[in-house]
Amino acid sequence: MGLFKNLPEPEEHSSRKREMEERAPRPLADRMRPRTLDEFVGQEHLLAPGKPLRVQIERDDPASMIFWGPPGVGKTTLAHIIAHMTRAEFVEFSAVLAGIKEIKQVMAEAEKARQYGTRTIVFIDEIHRFNKAQQDAFLPHVEKGNIRLIGATTENPSFEIISALLSRSRVYILKPLAEEQIVLLLRRALEDGERGFGERQLTADDDALALIASYASGDARSAYNALEVAAALAMGTAEGKPATISAEVAREALQKRVLLYDKAGEEHYNLISALHKSVRNSDVDAALYWLGRMLHSGEDPLYIARRVVRMAVEDIGLADPDALRITLAARDTYDFLGTPEGELAIAEAVAYLALAPKSNAIYEAYGAVQRDVEETAAQPVPLHLRNAPTGLMKHAGYGKGYQYAHDLEQRVADMQCLPDNLQDRRYYHPTMEGLERKLAERMEEIERLKKRANQKSTRDDK
Repeated sequence: MGLFKNLPEPEEHSSRKREMEERAPRPLADRMRPRTLDEFVGQEHLLAPGKPLRVQIERDDPASMIFWGPPGVGKTTLAHIIAHMTRAEFVEFSAVLAGIKEIKQVMAEAEKARQYGTRTIVFIDEIHRFNKAQQDAFLPHVEKGNIRLIGATTENPSFEIISALLSRSRVYILKPLAEEQIVLLLRRALEDGERGFGERQLTADDDALALIASYASGDARSAYNALEVAAALAMGTAEGKPATISAEVAREALQKRVLLYDKAGEEHYNLISALHKSVRNSDVDAALYWLGRMLHSGEDPLYIARRVVRMAVEDIGLADPDALRITLAARDTYDFLGTPEGELAIAEAVAYLALAPKSNAIYEAYGAVQRDVEETAAQPVPLHLRNAPTGLMKHAGYGKGYQYAHDLEQRVADMQCLPDNLQDRRYYHPTMEGLERKLAERMEEIERLKKRANQKSTRDDK
């Protein structure tokens, strides 16, 4: 028997198999999976009348597609609905389990099926986990039309899917479900007598469903799982009476909020980006919130501490030099105290950075220096800036003309310190924020002192 889900089987065996599947307990999330577009909740930007994905489905457009979105938003469900509406053979892969051998076998069967007029949809869950060679194996069959590929991924397809496959697919971005949409799904599950809890006369308080929806973070599957646990708890204590899921029962079922987070995936970078940009925008409340999200989700506090130190040098700089000292102290404090006490020190540093005056002048200055180092000729150090520890070097002019600033009344010499090709270059442009206002004034004063020294030198030469 091949890998096709719907290939004919002996009638007796097929009947027995269906009976076993029907008797096997299925999770609520699987039982309540929408069977049609009308039952589907969410993704209105793609599935409302006239929207792109709905049009593609209704026209039976055979183009391959990639569904990109967080867990529990309907990626697999949409693939099943499309297969049902197009009456195609449906082959489901898990990128975690399948290898090249299985892929080639399915592709060969799909090619044979096409010769008999049968269309094949190949659905790949977590397609981002397939390596380049595995993804390449689908390409010729997508191009020939042997299969219609539908991939589901929680990771950015731009980084995880080969460009050749991506260019032959339409990418649809699915959004997390809103809390009111999840509450609607939970109500359906409570009322549905065929697939849900309708026959058990189970009810739930509005605040209990709102609590579950809030804790699900846009993930319908997570919400269904929580409701199933809450239902078992409520019915277990009802003693034959109609059971009600209260907020207390819901809270017990949830135990601990599970936030969407993947330390190695895109959400990791999204959250640290949100933290960094909130600090940069001086939004202390948002900065503390994103910090709390990361820590609660299990991020390494020392990783956050390192990034907070970077914020101090990149976005505050010399507008407030204390920012760097405070962030380094926070890192050392966490290293000394650990979790949870040390996390408070990181929170203090984040709040300080958010409220500190902002300047990226040093960041910009050093970037300009790096570009000049890479793009301009590396001229030698001017002779007057070189030390002359030997007589030969002194005879060669090393150190000749050097002016020792401490010997001068104004402590500033009118002396060129950059190579000739960059002698007039200015890299650092301080802002008027915090301490940098004083640094800007000091730079103007240095320029005046240099001009005065130049004028004095000119008079002396005469």
